[in-house]
Amino acid sequence: MSDPTFFSHPKPATVADVCSWTGATVTDDRAAYVVLQGVGPLDTAGPGDLTFLDNRKYLDRLATTRASACLVHGRFADKVPDGVVAIVTNDPYRAFATVVGRLYPAALKLEGAYGEGVGIAAGAHVHPAAKLEPGVTVEPGAVIGARAEIGTGSVIGAGAVIGHDVRIGRNCHVAASVTLIHCLLGNRVIIHSGTRIGQDGFGFAMGPKGHLKVPQIGRVVIQDDVEIGANCTIDRGANRDTVIGEGTKIDNLVQIAHNVVVGRHCVIVSHAGISGSTELGDFVVLAGQAGVTGHLKIGSGAQIGAQAGVMEDVPAGARIVGSPAKPVREFAREIATLKKLARRDGGSTHDDD
Repeated sequence: MSDPTFFSHPKPATVADVCSWTGATVTDDRAAYVVLQGVGPLDTAGPGDLTFLDNRKYLDRLATTRASACLVHGRFADKVPDGVVAIVTNDPYRAFATVVGRLYPAALKLEGAYGEGVGIAAGAHVHPAAKLEPGVTVEPGAVIGARAEIGTGSVIGAGAVIGHDVRIGRNCHVAASVTLIHCLLGNRVIIHSGTRIGQDGFGFAMGPKGHLKVPQIGRVVIQDDVEIGANCTIDRGANRDTVIGEGTKIDNLVQIAHNVVVGRHCVIVSHAGISGSTELGDFVVLAGQAGVTGHLKIGSGAQIGAQAGVMEDVPAGARIVGSPAKPVREFAREIATLKKLARRDGGSTHDDD
Protein backbone atom coordinates (compact mmCIF):
# COMPACT_ATOMS: atom_id res chain seq x y z
CA MET A 1 0.00 0.00 0.00
CA SER A 2 1.35 3.42 -0.90
CA ASP A 3 2.14 5.94 1.82
CA PRO A 4 0.12 9.12 1.21
CA THR A 5 1.72 12.55 1.36
CA PHE A 6 -0.76 15.28 2.12
CA PHE A 7 1.62 18.22 1.60
CA SER A 8 4.11 18.42 -1.24
CA HIS A 9 7.79 18.50 -0.30
CA PRO A 10 8.92 22.15 -0.32
CA LYS A 11 11.50 23.71 -2.57
CA PRO A 12 14.85 24.10 -0.79
CA ALA A 13 15.51 27.41 0.97
CA THR A 14 18.60 28.86 2.60
CA VAL A 15 19.18 30.30 6.05
CA ALA A 16 19.47 33.65 4.26
CA ASP A 17 15.91 33.15 2.95
CA VAL A 18 14.70 32.45 6.49
CA CYS A 19 16.36 35.65 7.72
CA SER A 20 14.77 37.61 4.87
CA TRP A 21 11.30 36.26 5.62
CA THR A 22 11.44 36.75 9.39
CA GLY A 23 13.94 39.52 10.11
CA ALA A 24 16.10 37.06 12.06
CA THR A 25 19.90 37.20 12.07
CA VAL A 26 22.92 34.90 12.14
CA THR A 27 26.32 35.69 13.58
CA ASP A 28 28.29 33.84 10.88
CA ASP A 29 27.75 35.07 7.32
CA ARG A 30 28.81 31.67 5.97
CA ALA A 31 25.82 30.11 7.72
CA ALA A 32 23.51 32.08 5.45
CA TYR A 33 24.23 29.63 2.63
CA VAL A 34 23.16 26.51 4.55
CA VAL A 35 20.34 24.83 2.61
CA LEU A 36 17.12 23.79 4.34
CA GLN A 37 14.76 21.24 2.83
CA GLY A 38 12.14 20.83 5.53
CA VAL A 39 11.10 21.51 9.12
CA GLY A 40 10.66 19.44 12.25
CA PRO A 41 10.55 19.46 16.05
CA LEU A 42 13.76 19.51 18.05
CA ASP A 43 13.78 15.81 18.84
CA THR A 44 13.04 14.44 15.36
CA ALA A 45 14.49 17.05 12.99
CA GLY A 46 17.47 15.84 10.98
CA PRO A 47 20.06 17.21 8.59
CA GLY A 48 18.48 19.67 6.18
CA ASP A 49 15.66 20.55 8.61
CA LEU A 50 14.83 23.80 10.38
CA THR A 51 13.61 23.61 13.97
CA PHE A 52 12.89 26.13 16.75
CA LEU A 53 13.10 26.61 20.51
CA ASP A 54 10.45 28.76 22.18
CA ASN A 55 10.31 27.26 25.68
CA ARG A 56 13.23 26.71 28.02
CA LYS A 57 11.75 23.40 29.22
CA TYR A 58 12.97 21.88 25.93
CA LEU A 59 16.61 22.92 26.31
CA ASP A 60 17.58 19.28 26.78
CA ARG A 61 16.15 18.51 23.35
CA LEU A 62 17.98 21.47 21.86
CA ALA A 63 21.25 20.02 23.14
CA THR A 64 20.74 16.82 21.15
CA THR A 65 18.95 18.09 18.03
CA ARG A 66 20.29 16.97 14.67
CA ALA A 67 18.65 19.82 12.72
CA SER A 68 20.72 21.98 10.40
CA ALA A 69 19.37 25.24 11.84
CA CYS A 70 17.33 26.42 14.81
CA LEU A 71 15.28 29.56 15.32
CA VAL A 72 16.07 30.67 18.86
CA HIS A 73 15.87 33.71 21.13
CA GLY A 74 19.18 35.47 21.71
CA ARG A 75 19.31 34.42 25.36
CA PHE A 76 19.52 30.77 24.30
CA ALA A 77 21.75 31.19 21.26
CA ASP A 78 24.80 29.89 23.14
CA LYS A 79 22.90 26.68 23.92
CA VAL A 80 22.62 25.72 20.26
CA PRO A 81 24.98 22.77 19.69
CA ASP A 82 27.95 22.85 17.34
CA GLY A 83 27.00 22.13 13.75
CA VAL A 84 23.55 23.70 14.10
CA VAL A 85 23.07 27.24 12.79
CA ALA A 86 21.56 29.54 15.44
CA ILE A 87 19.06 31.87 13.75
CA VAL A 88 18.34 34.56 16.31
CA THR A 89 14.92 36.18 16.62
CA ASN A 90 12.84 37.74 19.39
CA ASP A 91 9.88 35.47 18.59
CA PRO A 92 11.02 32.02 17.44
CA TYR A 93 7.55 30.47 17.30
CA ARG A 94 6.11 33.24 15.13
CA ALA A 95 9.19 33.14 12.92
CA PHE A 96 8.84 29.37 12.56
CA ALA A 97 5.18 29.76 11.60
CA THR A 98 6.19 32.31 8.94
CA VAL A 99 8.78 29.95 7.47
CA VAL A 100 6.42 26.95 7.44
CA GLY A 101 3.84 29.10 5.66
CA ARG A 102 6.44 29.95 3.01
CA LEU A 103 7.57 26.36 2.56
CA TYR A 104 4.12 24.76 2.74
CA PRO A 105 1.65 27.39 1.46
CA ALA A 106 -1.05 24.77 0.89
CA ALA A 107 -1.18 24.17 4.66
CA LEU A 108 -2.54 27.69 5.13
CA LYS A 109 -5.60 26.80 3.09
CA LEU A 110 -8.41 24.62 4.35
CA GLU A 111 -8.55 22.29 1.37
CA GLY A 112 -11.77 20.62 0.38
CA ALA A 113 -12.32 16.90 0.62
CA TYR A 114 -11.55 16.63 -3.09
CA GLY A 115 -8.30 18.60 -3.01
CA GLU A 116 -8.54 20.72 -6.12
CA GLY A 117 -11.29 23.21 -6.86
CA VAL A 118 -14.03 21.64 -8.96
CA GLY A 119 -16.49 24.47 -9.54
CA ILE A 120 -20.00 23.29 -8.81
CA ALA A 121 -19.69 19.54 -8.46
CA ALA A 122 -22.15 16.97 -9.59
CA GLY A 123 -24.26 16.10 -6.60
CA ALA A 124 -24.27 19.64 -5.19
CA HIS A 125 -27.61 21.43 -5.05
CA VAL A 126 -27.55 25.16 -5.74
CA HIS A 127 -30.91 26.93 -5.70
CA PRO A 128 -31.60 28.80 -8.94
CA ALA A 129 -32.05 32.04 -6.98
CA ALA A 130 -28.62 31.78 -5.29
CA LYS A 131 -25.86 34.08 -6.55
CA LEU A 132 -22.34 32.72 -6.82
CA GLU A 133 -19.48 34.79 -8.16
CA PRO A 134 -17.06 33.14 -10.63
CA GLY A 135 -14.43 30.99 -8.93
CA VAL A 136 -16.63 29.53 -6.19
CA THR A 137 -16.19 25.81 -5.44
CA VAL A 138 -19.17 23.78 -4.25
CA GLU A 139 -18.37 20.16 -3.40
CA PRO A 140 -20.68 17.14 -3.72
CA GLY A 141 -23.60 17.00 -1.34
CA ALA A 142 -23.50 20.69 -0.44
CA VAL A 143 -26.78 22.59 -0.45
CA ILE A 144 -27.00 26.31 -1.26
CA GLY A 145 -30.34 27.92 -0.42
CA ALA A 146 -32.41 30.54 -2.18
CA ARG A 147 -30.90 34.03 -2.51
CA ALA A 148 -27.68 32.99 -0.78
CA GLU A 149 -24.67 34.93 -2.05
CA ILE A 150 -21.09 33.60 -2.14
CA GLY A 151 -17.97 35.54 -3.18
CA THR A 152 -15.23 34.46 -5.54
CA GLY A 153 -12.53 32.12 -4.25
CA SER A 154 -14.76 30.63 -1.56
CA VAL A 155 -15.10 26.88 -1.05
CA ILE A 156 -18.22 25.15 0.25
CA GLY A 157 -17.31 21.69 1.51
CA ALA A 158 -19.02 18.38 0.96
CA GLY A 159 -22.33 18.09 2.76
CA ALA A 160 -22.37 21.70 3.98
CA VAL A 161 -25.71 23.50 4.16
CA ILE A 162 -25.90 27.21 3.36
CA GLY A 163 -29.33 28.55 4.25
CA HIS A 164 -31.47 30.97 2.34
CA ASP A 165 -30.26 34.59 2.22
CA VAL A 166 -26.91 33.79 3.86
CA ARG A 167 -24.02 35.98 2.68
CA ILE A 168 -20.48 34.60 2.39
CA GLY A 169 -17.62 36.88 1.37
CA ARG A 170 -14.61 36.17 -0.80
CA ASN A 171 -11.88 33.58 -0.20
CA CYS A 172 -13.78 31.90 2.60
CA HIS A 173 -13.72 28.20 3.35
CA VAL A 174 -16.75 26.44 4.79
CA ALA A 175 -15.65 22.87 5.52
CA ALA A 176 -17.59 19.63 5.24
CA SER A 177 -20.88 19.26 7.13
CA VAL A 178 -21.04 22.87 8.33
CA THR A 179 -24.48 24.45 8.69
CA LEU A 180 -24.89 28.19 8.16
CA ILE A 181 -28.27 29.87 8.55
CA HIS A 182 -29.27 33.45 9.38
CA CYS A 183 -25.68 34.66 9.15
CA LEU A 184 -23.35 37.00 7.27
CA LEU A 185 -19.66 36.19 6.74
CA GLY A 186 -16.94 38.64 5.77
CA ASN A 187 -13.88 37.81 3.69
CA ARG A 188 -11.27 35.11 4.39
CA VAL A 189 -13.38 33.40 7.03
CA ILE A 190 -12.52 29.75 7.79
CA ILE A 191 -15.08 27.45 9.40
CA HIS A 192 -14.01 23.90 10.21
CA SER A 193 -16.08 20.74 9.88
CA GLY A 194 -19.25 20.18 11.83
CA THR A 195 -19.77 23.71 13.11
CA ARG A 196 -23.32 25.09 13.34
CA ILE A 197 -23.96 28.81 13.07
CA GLY A 198 -27.17 30.80 13.18
CA GLN A 199 -29.53 28.37 14.91
CA ASP A 200 -31.99 29.50 17.59
CA GLY A 201 -30.58 30.94 20.76
CA PHE A 202 -31.77 29.35 24.00
CA GLY A 203 -34.58 31.76 24.79
CA PHE A 204 -37.69 30.97 26.83
CA ALA A 205 -40.08 33.02 28.94
CA MET A 206 -40.18 30.79 32.01
CA GLY A 207 -43.39 30.42 34.02
CA PRO A 208 -45.56 28.08 36.07
CA LYS A 209 -47.73 27.35 33.01
CA GLY A 210 -44.74 26.23 31.01
CA HIS A 211 -41.84 27.81 29.17
CA LEU A 212 -42.85 29.98 26.22
CA LYS A 213 -40.38 30.00 23.35
CA VAL A 214 -39.06 33.48 22.54
CA PRO A 215 -38.64 33.96 18.77
CA GLN A 216 -35.01 34.56 17.86
CA ILE A 217 -35.10 37.15 15.07
CA GLY A 218 -31.48 38.36 15.02
CA ARG A 219 -28.50 37.21 12.94
CA VAL A 220 -24.90 36.13 13.34
CA VAL A 221 -22.36 38.54 11.86
CA ILE A 222 -18.84 37.17 11.40
CA GLN A 223 -16.27 39.75 10.34
CA ASP A 224 -13.14 39.37 8.17
CA ASP A 225 -10.32 36.90 8.95
CA VAL A 226 -12.17 34.95 11.63
CA GLU A 227 -11.35 31.26 12.03
CA ILE A 228 -13.77 28.94 13.82
CA GLY A 229 -12.82 25.39 14.81
CA ALA A 230 -14.69 22.12 14.41
CA ASN A 231 -18.01 21.37 16.11
CA CYS A 232 -18.62 24.86 17.48
CA THR A 233 -22.08 26.37 17.93
CA ILE A 234 -22.87 30.06 17.57
CA ASP A 235 -26.49 31.07 18.14
CA ARG A 236 -28.19 33.88 16.30
CA GLY A 237 -29.36 36.90 18.23
CA ALA A 238 -32.77 37.12 19.84
CA ASN A 239 -33.54 40.73 18.96
CA ARG A 240 -30.12 41.95 17.77
CA ASP A 241 -27.07 40.37 16.19
CA THR A 242 -24.55 37.96 17.62
CA VAL A 243 -21.19 39.37 16.44
CA ILE A 244 -17.75 37.78 16.07
CA GLY A 245 -15.14 40.50 15.56
CA GLU A 246 -12.43 40.75 12.95
CA GLY A 247 -9.46 38.42 13.30
CA THR A 248 -10.88 36.41 16.20
CA LYS A 249 -9.77 32.77 16.47
CA ILE A 250 -12.09 30.18 18.01
CA ASP A 251 -10.96 26.66 18.91
CA ASN A 252 -13.01 23.46 18.56
CA LEU A 253 -16.08 22.75 20.72
CA VAL A 254 -16.92 26.30 21.76
CA GLN A 255 -20.47 27.52 22.50
CA ILE A 256 -21.39 31.18 21.94
CA ALA A 257 -24.95 32.12 22.88
CA HIS A 258 -27.39 34.62 21.45
CA ASN A 259 -26.65 38.36 21.45
CA VAL A 260 -23.00 37.81 22.41
CA VAL A 261 -20.56 40.36 20.99
CA VAL A 262 -16.95 39.20 20.64
CA GLY A 263 -14.42 41.92 19.89
CA ARG A 264 -11.54 41.93 17.43
CA HIS A 265 -8.62 39.49 17.61
CA CYS A 266 -9.94 37.54 20.57
CA VAL A 267 -8.81 33.98 21.27
CA ILE A 268 -11.38 31.50 22.60
CA VAL A 269 -10.02 28.07 23.46
CA SER A 270 -11.73 24.67 23.35
CA HIS A 271 -14.73 23.92 25.59
CA ALA A 272 -15.23 27.57 26.53
CA GLY A 273 -18.80 28.81 26.79
CA ILE A 274 -20.18 32.35 26.66
CA SER A 275 -23.73 32.96 27.86
CA GLY A 276 -26.21 35.28 26.24
CA SER A 277 -25.74 39.04 25.84
CA THR A 278 -22.18 39.06 27.20
CA GLU A 279 -19.71 41.39 25.48
CA LEU A 280 -15.99 40.80 25.03
CA GLY A 281 -13.66 43.66 24.18
CA ASP A 282 -10.75 43.37 21.76
CA PHE A 283 -7.86 40.91 22.32
CA VAL A 284 -9.64 39.02 25.09
CA VAL A 285 -8.40 35.47 25.81
CA LEU A 286 -10.67 32.74 27.16
CA ALA A 287 -8.66 29.64 28.04
CA GLY A 288 -9.95 26.08 27.85
CA GLN A 289 -13.22 25.26 29.65
CA ALA A 290 -13.71 28.83 30.81
CA GLY A 291 -17.34 29.73 31.37
CA VAL A 292 -18.85 33.22 31.29
CA THR A 293 -22.36 33.93 32.58
CA GLY A 294 -24.75 36.19 30.73
CA HIS A 295 -25.02 39.98 30.47
CA LEU A 296 -21.40 40.66 31.48
CA LYS A 297 -18.73 42.91 30.03
CA ILE A 298 -15.18 41.55 29.65
CA GLY A 299 -12.78 44.44 29.07
CA SER A 300 -10.26 44.59 26.22
CA GLY A 301 -7.08 42.62 26.79
CA ALA A 302 -8.50 40.61 29.69
CA GLN A 303 -7.23 37.04 30.12
CA ILE A 304 -9.54 34.42 31.57
CA GLY A 305 -7.74 31.30 32.83
CA ALA A 306 -8.60 27.67 32.16
CA GLN A 307 -11.78 26.42 33.88
CA ALA A 308 -12.49 29.89 35.26
CA GLY A 309 -16.10 30.62 36.13
CA VAL A 310 -16.78 34.30 35.41
CA MET A 311 -19.80 35.68 37.23
CA GLU A 312 -19.19 39.43 37.18
CA ASP A 313 -17.74 42.08 34.88
CA VAL A 314 -13.99 41.91 34.23
CA PRO A 315 -12.01 45.15 33.79
CA ALA A 316 -9.75 45.71 30.80
CA GLY A 317 -6.36 44.02 31.07
CA ALA A 318 -7.28 41.90 34.08
CA ARG A 319 -5.99 38.34 34.52
CA ILE A 320 -8.41 36.12 36.39
CA VAL A 321 -8.60 32.43 37.28
CA GLY A 322 -10.62 30.06 39.44
CA SER A 323 -14.29 29.44 40.05
CA PRO A 324 -15.68 31.80 41.02
CA ALA A 325 -13.09 33.70 39.01
CA LYS A 326 -10.85 36.22 40.75
CA PRO A 327 -7.59 38.06 40.04
CA VAL A 328 -4.56 35.80 39.66
CA ARG A 329 -2.69 37.23 42.69
CA GLU A 330 -5.72 36.89 44.95
CA PHE A 331 -6.24 33.31 43.79
CA ALA A 332 -2.56 32.49 44.36
CA ARG A 333 -2.67 33.93 47.90
CA GLU A 334 -5.71 31.83 48.73
CA ILE A 335 -4.07 28.65 47.44
CA ALA A 336 -0.91 29.42 49.39
CA THR A 337 -2.95 29.96 52.56
CA LEU A 338 -4.78 26.67 52.08
CA LYS A 339 -1.46 24.88 51.67
CA LYS A 340 -0.17 26.38 54.91
CA LEU A 341 -3.33 25.32 56.74
CA ALA A 342 -3.05 21.82 55.32
CA ARG A 343 0.57 21.49 56.46
CA ARG A 344 -0.25 22.84 59.91
CA ASP A 345 -3.08 20.36 60.38
CA GLY A 346 -1.39 17.52 58.56
CA GLY A 347 -0.31 15.70 61.71
CA SER A 348 -3.74 15.62 63.38
CA THR A 349 -6.38 12.94 62.98
CA HIS A 350 -10.11 13.25 63.50
CA ASP A 351 -12.78 10.65 63.94
CA ASP A 352 -15.97 11.85 62.31
CA ASP A 353 -18.08 9.04 63.75
